[in-house]
Amino acid sequence: MPDFTITPDVIDHLALALVPGLGPKLTAALLTRFGSAANALRATAHELREIPHIGDTLAQSLAHAFRNMDTTSELELLQKHGVQPVPFGFPGYPSALACVPGPPPLLYFRGEWKEADLNAVGIVGSRSCTGYGLKVAGQLARELARAGFTVISGLARGIDAAAHRGALEGGGRTIAVMAGGLSKIYPPEHRDLAEEIAADRGCLISETSMRMDPQPGMFPARNRIISGLSKAIIVVEANARSGALITAEHAAEQGREVYAVPGPVDSPSSAGCLGLIRNGARLVRTADDVIEDLQGLRTVLEPRVGGRKVEESGDRRQKSEGTGDRSQETEKGDKEIANPKLPELSPTEQRVFDALSNRRHADELSRELGLAVGELSRNLMHLELKKVVRRLPGNFYERR
Repeated sequence: MPDFTITPDVIDHLALALVPGLGPKLTAALLTRFGSAANALRATAHELREIPHIGDTLAQSLAHAFRNMDTTSELELLQKHGVQPVPFGFPGYPSALACVPGPPPLLYFRGEWKEADLNAVGIVGSRSCTGYGLKVAGQLARELARAGFTVISGLARGIDAAAHRGALEGGGRTIAVMAGGLSKIYPPEHRDLAEEIAADRGCLISETSMRMDPQPGMFPARNRIISGLSKAIIVVEANARSGALITAEHAAEQGREVYAVPGPVDSPSSAGCLGLIRNGARLVRTADDVIEDLQGLRTVLEPRVGGRKVEESGDRRQKSEGTGDRSQETEKGDKEIANPKLPELSPTEQRVFDALSNRRHADELSRELGLAVGELSRNLMHLELKKVVRRLPGNFYERR
């Protein structure tokens, strides 16, 4: 991240971020209505009532908070801990996160954020994990780091910590997204790990004010940042009620790839991952499964039918030369290839498949079919599992 001076404009955004109850949607509405954070802070209760979903009581409360907001103590903590606030739309705000629904109006960074960190994979899982989960998380993170990917996680106990440590052991970078403020590392036993990350191997990120203690409701919001910053999410180990599944849900809604590590079918610790795989997440065994997808190594597009590679047209013409029976046999094969028998598809899956008569981008499909990003992603994953659609680099899709 470039050197960042806390300008008056940034301080105004910081003041808005400190107002209790002022979330991303309402902040965006204020900035749209008044044009700047400074103008929003000067708004009267009457002006605030003109914004949808702001009634009399809230308008009065916000106007009072705006008039009495003091950022002095927050600015002192920023300086003390070496934290940089970056408002949405300002230089240094991650472009990947700017594209997701409800992006944080302001982010706090401790450490160095680099544009290279956009080439990132999130690794998440349960706090109460098994030795198997810890081993796999560390191994995946090391291999991804060595391949040049930044590893993102939540600094929590268990899988998160193993992922951060694995990335550091692999000589790479790692980003820790925290639910609480950056002046209070949580959990406290990960203070040394956080210091190592922030020193020179990545950064700590939060959307909450410096003194804010993490509350249960903050973790799902934190998870949307982890997925939003990542090209893909790997769930290593998760029970049926794990918060890691919320991260996977956010990832699907944001159009990110979702991977899951399989585990023993009778292990409660693997129930969440097995459920994700059953519902369309990609099964991952090693980092190579993810690296090949994200680096676009499968750029030679070879149509396959029944697992058999279809020869190029020149080879088919060459092989068809000879007896009439052989030519007829090849023509028949070509017809089967052109019209492969489809597995049973749901009505929505059939709509998506029909729309893929040519290679299409996921965003284009979403607009054309009127499907939400999350619904489209789920159906595309189902079509991939049924081996009738393949994903290409850049979030493009085509029929197999």
